[in-house]
Amino acid sequence: MKSVVINKEDLRYNIEKIKEYANINLPDDKGNKVKIIAVVKTNGYGLGIVEYTNFLIDNGIDFFAVSTIEEAIKLRQSGIKEKILMLSSTSIEEEVRTLINNNIIITIGSQEDVEIANKIGQELNQKIKAHIKIDTGFGRYGFVYSNRDDMIKILKSTENIKIEGTFTHFSNAYYDDKYTKLQFKRFIDCIEVLKMNDIETGMLHACNTSAFIKFPNMHLNAVRIGSAFTGRVSFKNTMGLRKVGYLKSKVVEIKKLPKGFNIGYSNVYKTKKETEIAIIPSGYSDGVNIQVGNDMFRFIDKIRYLVGDIKSFFKKEQLYVKINGENLPILGRIGTYHIVVDITGKDVKTADEVIFNANIKYIDSNVRREWE
Repeated sequence: MKSVVINKEDLRYNIEKIKEYANINLPDDKGNKVKIIAVVKTNGYGLGIVEYTNFLIDNGIDFFAVSTIEEAIKLRQSGIKEKILMLSSTSIEEEVRTLINNNIIITIGSQEDVEIANKIGQELNQKIKAHIKIDTGFGRYGFVYSNRDDMIKILKSTENIKIEGTFTHFSNAYYDDKYTKLQFKRFIDCIEVLKMNDIETGMLHACNTSAFIKFPNMHLNAVRIGSAFTGRVSFKNTMGLRKVGYLKSKVVEIKKLPKGFNIGYSNVYKTKKETEIAIIPSGYSDGVNIQVGNDMFRFIDKIRYLVGDIKSFFKKEQLYVKINGENLPILGRIGTYHIVVDITGKDVKTADEVIFNANIKYIDSNVRREWE
């Protein structure tokens, strides 16, 4: 049976490092510390959303953010009572009602969002808790930063909505410092205009993990931290964060193959001699050899990954797993659920433990999580 193993001490270490770094600058003018909003999307970045969130709570984190209604509801159904922000907005009334009924802070970023929240607030005779989303150049959710007159007009009509925060999202803080600074300026300019028009903005937050590490001057009142907790960031790790979580599996079968025998899909590998192999029931579905954040990189980075994949395809780049403390080579292409490992001349037996440095974010949530 395979599992994801999470070292509590490494995770606790990362939490403390992040807390310390969040407040390396002077507190804001009201003497408050920077608030850490833990983003626990994608099954808690692969750590298991409920267990992970509870661990963060036990270590002093009390504000969370999710990307889907299902994630929000799962946390509430597990008994978690802390603040939860839904980062994505929705104009579907049924979905908004579900969020409000479960005490989830909604995001508003359009006239439709405001109208629906106002309507529900009036029906319930309560103020609906919300954060304003401003689109400063991501092109997804939120009020477009340049449409200030429309934004002001719409936000003036939030009589049944309690604005508790305002935020934006950077599109390429991983690499493009210039554009990130431009987005930040657009955001701050919008905030100033909203305040000049007596619109409450609440807690301000712009930084995701990358911007949090690279631009401490942009921390504002709060920061949204996701991958930093796991130590698996999409650029050079300058904080000394520890990688949290690895995939553990077992050898399920051993056999010998003759010389000239094909291994895996597309026949890209052929044995050069008699070869003893171990079969491991883990593959792409378990995050094996999936790069962190391919969707977030520049075009040149995508080309590099493509070249890397081609090299791997033609067996010019070797991949390894660890069995009995030794790195052993993977043969052929990685399958969805299985890999083949060369164990020729090694003392490897069926049921021996196999360790992968897999991208745990993409490991199926049905795979057991072990906390040690």
